[in-house]
Amino acid sequence: MLMLVVSPSIAQQTESVGKSPWGPDDEIGTLNMMTAASKLAVLSQVTSGDVYDLSVNYFVGMPSFHALGDPGYQYWLTHTPHGTIVDNPNGLGKAMNEKVSYTGDAISMYTHMGTHIDALNHFGLNGKIWNGFTPEEHLGDKGWKKTGAETIPPIIARGVLIDIASYKGYENVKDNYRINSDDLKGALKQQGIELKNGDVVLIRTGQAQFYEDATAYLHHFPGINLDAVKWLIEEQGVMLLGADNLSFEAFPPEREDNWVPVHTYLLAEKGVMFIEQMNLEELSKAKIYEFAFIAASLKLKGASGSPMRPLAIPINSN
Repeated sequence: MLMLVVSPSIAQQTESVGKSPWGPDDEIGTLNMMTAASKLAVLSQVTSGDVYDLSVNYFVGMPSFHALGDPGYQYWLTHTPHGTIVDNPNGLGKAMNEKVSYTGDAISMYTHMGTHIDALNHFGLNGKIWNGFTPEEHLGDKGWKKTGAETIPPIIARGVLIDIASYKGYENVKDNYRINSDDLKGALKQQGIELKNGDVVLIRTGQAQFYEDATAYLHHFPGINLDAVKWLIEEQGVMLLGADNLSFEAFPPEREDNWVPVHTYLLAEKGVMFIEQMNLEELSKAKIYEFAFIAASLKLKGASGSPMRPLAIPINSN
């Protein structure tokens, strides 16, 4: 269960919503760093047809934010081969429905379940979200009019895996460990990788190995801390972040006045989206640390997040 115990030992700093350098109408923040040239540059470095799927399965009983009152994943059949014969919903009769079997199904889920991307409206500060948009002016009964998940473009960029679980050993990363900038620098040095402006950086904590067992997956809350994300964004110029844990940052929170300080720093202050609950295990086993990152999310109009299926394709190191 997610515990919201706070630590009073962290020095508090003023937090405020950021104004976009891409203009007053900007809804995608740092994803503006992508250009046709930058996408072509990384695709031109692809070295093979190997593709690593960085997403998890969706299934009944999967990990969810039920502790906060959000709905779990539900799946049900709307049509079955035998049921179609009995009900004859198409009006074509028994003979046709015995010949042509028909299966249909439906799902219901929270938009922040499984591998998904957080849109910039997901968390705000002091009554505003990224770029100063407000719920009074921009949130209707059918979702946000600004920064909704439908605005998130397909993402193609250089991706870098920072394998903290391998660098430190998983036993040293579990529980509520806070990944700091020294951890990131140490892992990058060990991997022989340097970050570049506009990168997509993925953090492996090792939690994905427990994803099929919700109880085990939800038992630990390791994640990145403010020091680490500030280093990535302000000093390294990273465009997009991702991780294999439940909610990207570590819990309990490191500020006494903000229960999700990393979320609000990235989304509300800096306009940086991030992907949660990724599967980075195969990438780690193959020691693939640099790749073409390709991903697209569902265009859920007005939503605060959307399921995503990210892919990694190895590239030549420069």
